[in-house]
Amino acid sequence: MQPTGRCEPVLVREARPENFFRAFAAAVAGDGEVFLGNPLWSDGELARALEQIPTARPLEPVRDRGWVMIPTGGTSGGIRFARHDGFTLAAAVKGFLRHFALPQVNAVGVLPLFHVSGFMAWMRCVATGGEHRAWDWKRLEDGDWPELATDRPWVISLVPTQLDRLLRQPSAVARLRSFRVIFLGGAPAWPDLLDRAAAARLRLSLSYGMTETAAMVTALRPEEFLAGERNAGSALPHVRIELSEEGVVRLGGSSLFRGYYPDWRHERKFFETADLGEFDLRRRLHIVGRRDAAIITGGEKVHPAEVEAVVRDATGVVDFAVIGLPDAEWGERVVGVYPRGSDFDAVRAEAALRALAAPRRPKQFIALPVWPRNEAGKLNRVRLVELAQAELRTGAAQGGA
Repeated sequence: MQPTGRCEPVLVREARPENFFRAFAAAVAGDGEVFLGNPLWSDGELARALEQIPTARPLEPVRDRGWVMIPTGGTSGGIRFARHDGFTLAAAVKGFLRHFALPQVNAVGVLPLFHVSGFMAWMRCVATGGEHRAWDWKRLEDGDWPELATDRPWVISLVPTQLDRLLRQPSAVARLRSFRVIFLGGAPAWPDLLDRAAAARLRLSLSYGMTETAAMVTALRPEEFLAGERNAGSALPHVRIELSEEGVVRLGGSSLFRGYYPDWRHERKFFETADLGEFDLRRRLHIVGRRDAAIITGGEKVHPAEVEAVVRDATGVVDFAVIGLPDAEWGERVVGVYPRGSDFDAVRAEAALRALAAPRRPKQFIALPVWPRNEAGKLNRVRLVELAQAELRTGAAQGGA
């Protein structure tokens, strides 16, 4: 006999890990769709998210496909939910285990659980019977580390800004050396950061992935990183990757999402990302920028990631970004932005930027009153543009290179 009636979707929006685990378990035990939410959403963001969540749906006989919704798209200014389920999540875990030759995953979790990076770190532990130690990032940064069993290998996932802060503490570096793998993602890492990590003999794994793929789809193994490789690594076993003629990364495989809620995607088609990539001779993926972040200035295409890497490497500054602002003569002009009160050194930045062709050099530097980075370390570039334009209206910009 098939069940009848209606079921309520559940929004899990908890900041504390123990509350998240409890709420997620209760939601999964029910018959409704489960939506993960950011507890720090503004009132406007929460309202836009709630507009996408129905109040009730017909109760299905079997809930299997596309029932857990993971938020994505915040960096482009709009929140969407990517459909996942037990099949897509299990495929991501199995591919991860094979790639790193791990029979079990034990992880320290400092990334938010509503974000795919923190959520999948937990899922890998659950699926393999490992231990997941949810830990507050501020406690870790302040030197309060969890006590970990020494009879098993441990992994941790960090974003570049977190790794940078830990590398400045000798005691934290000693702790990091004990991890089998340190996954680094969420935002581009600059060369100096990676060089310092390698000099400290940290077993880093650079990776590439997104919410739509249930986290990483390529990864550099730690031994490859320590041997000097600096790329996003090779594809995990469950993933298919191709590049379009323009270099746009396209993905296929069993961990790919079912579509953006409430829609469904054609599962046999490759998913076209907004990222631009290249393969080297060993089929390692190199991400060179984002298609949707490219700046066209005077007919020249500028990828912000390239310019940002030069500035970060030369100055050691963590929070710096390159954006394009409307320009009557050039179409767009390249602008560098950084948070007000930071140790950004414009003189050193300009000196380093002379190595780039003139169109790639920022014409202005603007200090912003706030730095719109989310809990996963990603910048809201739409908001950066809005803030920069507001500062320009008040005349708070500096000349550039």
